Amino acid sequence: MFSALKTSFWAPALIRRAENGGAFASVSHRGDPDAGACLVKVRTLDQMAVLYRSMRDMSGERIWHPKGPLDEDQIDQTIRKALVSDPDLWVIEIDDKQGRHFLTEKVEG
Repeated sequence: MFSALKTSFWAPALIRRAENGGAFASVSHRGDPDAGACLVKVRTLDQMAVLYRSMRDMSGERIWHPKGPLDEDQIDQTIRKALVSDPDLWVIEIDDKQGRHFLTEKVEG
């Protein structure tokens, strides 16, 4: 059986990686502390953003699926819709002029 790292531990680790890399990162919506799914919004300085959605593969490993780059307003609209259907969702925002996501797990696409 796969034992997933609690989101309440994983999210601060991502924020520390981003900040250690020179980016700004924060939690804009705190979901379920144990098993909440995550969205990671990466914003660049040109009003564009990429949204990474976490999912689990067949073995239980976390993988990320990107959406974008799109206009930041479009990404924000996607986030608002996701929060309506899943209030346990976590949203982490990263501001990085290079567009780095700082995710250590597999990113599809």
